[in-house]
Amino acid sequence: LSIGQQIMLVLTLMVTSKGIAGVPGVSFVVLLATLGSVGIPLEGLAFIAGVDRIMDMARTALNVIGNALAVL
Repeated sequence: LSIGQQIMLVLTLMVTSKGIAGVPGVSFVVLLATLGSVGIPLEGLAFIAGVDRIMDMARTALNVIGNALAVL
């Protein structure tokens, strides 16, 4: 990826990640749409799909722990 595509990818992911924190399992859909918009082949996402469910559970647990600690 060129530097312009990398910057566009980072900005797009920053904007889209703000709304997905409370929705479980949606990170893969956002990643699919974002990578498609910058021209990265979507066939590589098959590797991510196999482990995304486990990673999503870990992200959710970390989010819940972070929210609980923020209250303290």
